[in-house]
Amino acid sequence: MNILRHIIEPGFFGSGPVHIALAVGTVVAVTSAVTGVFTVTRGQSFAGHSLADIATTGGSGAFLVGLNQFWGYLAFGAGAAAFMEMIGIQRRRGRDVATGVVLGAALGLAALFLYLGTQYSSTTGASFTILFGSIFVITPSTVPALIVSALLALGTVIALARVLLLSSLSPDLAAARGVPVRAVGAAFLMALAVSVALSAMIIGAVLSTALLIGPAATALRVTKGPVRAAAVAAGIGVAATWLGILLAYDSYYWPPHGRGWPVSFFVVAIVVLGYVLTHARLPRRGRPGPGDAARPARHEEAAACSPA
Repeated sequence: MNILRHIIEPGFFGSGPVHIALAVGTVVAVTSAVTGVFTVTRGQSFAGHSLADIATTGGSGAFLVGLNQFWGYLAFGAGAAAFMEMIGIQRRRGRDVATGVVLGAALGLAALFLYLGTQYSSTTGASFTILFGSIFVITPSTVPALIVSALLALGTVIALARVLLLSSLSPDLAAARGVPVRAVGAAFLMALAVSVALSAMIIGAVLSTALLIGPAATALRVTKGPVRAAAVAAGIGVAATWLGILLAYDSYYWPPHGRGWPVSFFVVAIVVLGYVLTHARLPRRGRPGPGDAARPARHEEAAACSPA
């Protein structure tokens, strides 16, 4: 107990905002980890990063009209995902072009919304909250919407897991097997947009892909199989979030007192440190890459699809 007193500052376990932060952070970390494994496997990390930047537009727009930032993140993310799928094609090059077009337009609007928000509002720190998050100021009324959204995104990814891996291996082969490749891709992109919106609520729109991609990429390097990778990624994400919340709370007591560090910094730093450590500890030869965990499952799918 004496050791805990030196690690955990007084009032941590009795704080209402901390309880909300831990609960929401856990749900978001698990959802982001599972979605992130398929995002990395499918080679859509750039799409996730772009949706995170587009979330800035939604958050700033919601602030400008007086709405909760989450609804702005969610609306703009879902709209951008739908538009990217509509104008893009299934090949990676086409997806990248479509993503880049949408990203450029969204960032231009974000600049306008942030400018107008600072000019016509007396609220201080709103831009920082939108860009870098503030998990301690999440209102209790927002928690049910966050949890329901997370469960919907997580359920979608789990339900589509098998066909997602097959369509990642070969869209033509998946289509030949009767898989609606375009619909599956659109559904996953929507789940990805929801995951990004959730991450933006706790570590900000700019840094939200750190929680989406970081734990997943680390897990895919140290495990084999998408199921194990998802479980390990969830553990890494939850641990990084909890430890980030604890350090951010403790930082208010660090000199100079009353000037705490942001949760987003600690969460991202822990996630990056974990990924770097996998490079340092794994041998150069035989080192698994981000997509290796999905290869056994992909080969199984291919074998199942081949004629007897």
